[in-house]
Amino acid sequence: MVYDIAIIGAGIIGASIARELSRYKLKICLVEKADDVSCGTSKANSGIVHAGYDPEPGTLMAKLNVQGTAMYQQWSEELHFDYKNIGSLVIAFSEADMAHLKKLYDRGIKNGVPGMKLLSGEELHELEPNVNEEACGALLAESAGIVSPYQATWAIAENAVQNGAKLFTESEVHGITRPDASEGADGKAAGETGAKPGAGNWIIHTGSADIESRCLINAAGLFADKISEMAGARKFKIKPRRGEYFLLDSNCESLAHHTLFQPPDELGKGVLVTPTVDGNILVGPTAGDGNSRDDTSTTRAGQDLVFEKSSKTLNDIPRRNIINSFAGIRAIALNEDGSPVNDFIIEEDASAKRFINVAGICSPGLTAAPAIAVYVTGLVEKAGIKLEKNKDFVAVRKGIESFKNASKERKEQLIEENPLYGRIICRCEMITEAEIVQAVNSTVGAKDLDGVKRRTRAGMGRCQGGFCSPRVTEIISRERSIPMTSVTKNGGCSYILNSKTR
Repeated sequence: MVYDIAIIGAGIIGASIARELSRYKLKICLVEKADDVSCGTSKANSGIVHAGYDPEPGTLMAKLNVQGTAMYQQWSEELHFDYKNIGSLVIAFSEADMAHLKKLYDRGIKNGVPGMKLLSGEELHELEPNVNEEACGALLAESAGIVSPYQATWAIAENAVQNGAKLFTESEVHGITRPDASEGADGKAAGETGAKPGAGNWIIHTGSADIESRCLINAAGLFADKISEMAGARKFKIKPRRGEYFLLDSNCESLAHHTLFQPPDELGKGVLVTPTVDGNILVGPTAGDGNSRDDTSTTRAGQDLVFEKSSKTLNDIPRRNIINSFAGIRAIALNEDGSPVNDFIIEEDASAKRFINVAGICSPGLTAAPAIAVYVTGLVEKAGIKLEKNKDFVAVRKGIESFKNASKERKEQLIEENPLYGRIICRCEMITEAEIVQAVNSTVGAKDLDGVKRRTRAGMGRCQGGFCSPRVTEIISRERSIPMTSVTKNGGCSYILNSKTR
């Protein structure tokens, strides 16, 4: 098949673009090197829907941040992923900090951020009693929220596939060519719809197959500079910025009710403390520049730093209740000379026509994702791809109903309808066999333990999978009709079992 649109990268940006473009009569494919969606930056970030007072006024980052924030409520309702509008607080500890908060407030007004207010120390402590007594004020942004980034990415990608997009996983791009591109032809009459082979189409060479497409969108995250170079497009560099986090058990959920920031520095928004949509408290990240795009290890020094810095925000963070730690990597865009780009790179390339870069999407990229998708759709049309409404587009996607969060009456109903809801597999998070079976067999189904974990939370509780992993392995084996020895933790050679012992 020849596609109208090929999107490289199935993180939240690529998935959102695919979903938005599936509103039109287009042949779309989403190309991902991992065995699942949301396996890069999208699975390891703070999950904050930012209000929009941070970006410089006039930038794409500022515009798309505010627009994206306003879209999350509707997207979460349509696509059945968790989102909570809890608001955020940037906390001041000195008069100098208060002056900086006033600058953020003024910037937010210029960016069109609604619901902002400068608070006194007394007002802050009324809202957040556990905040350090040295805090003297805060900037409240009521429009900020929280989301599960991997759950949202899965829901968005699944809706795109349900509306006709094709998802290629385990398809790492190792080359891009464009036969006869110099002729400027695309094998079609102007305004014609429907893809067909022709001069000037992009050929994406992957480890599994070659993919041909009229228009190519680069949403490859940490590797976006490599993809742009392969296409002969704009040259820039992606600098990986690594950040460590730790997660507190759900019995600590009363520690914070808003997302709590310290005043930002030159490396980012600093160490935050935030509730998660699942009832935990997330703390982090650090911010360290390096050369590795895939080093997501944690260190004792990094964890100590997160704890030390966050202790300035909250009194008595209970270290004994840390149940997990992880690291994520952000994509920071630099020009060829090493100077910072200071904005998202979202553009049709000046020389490589019908190649659209969506690169350098660091924070607030997750927030801006829905608005980025709409903006890129406009670029696709400007690039000469005719957009005709898909009358069969279905905006609503049904997710997996949570047994844990259901009422007593609904629990009884679910068990009566499907007895597998009566079998608890993950005791920490009260995840049932029915939910795991649905996760494996959904339109974009889980292939491994981490895939089930991201979709259902099985293994995310206090014991971190110590109890449920063997049963989840067995269920994946049964539902996918593969030997238990073929089940992996996160794809590749990460096998759970070596051989049968009895």
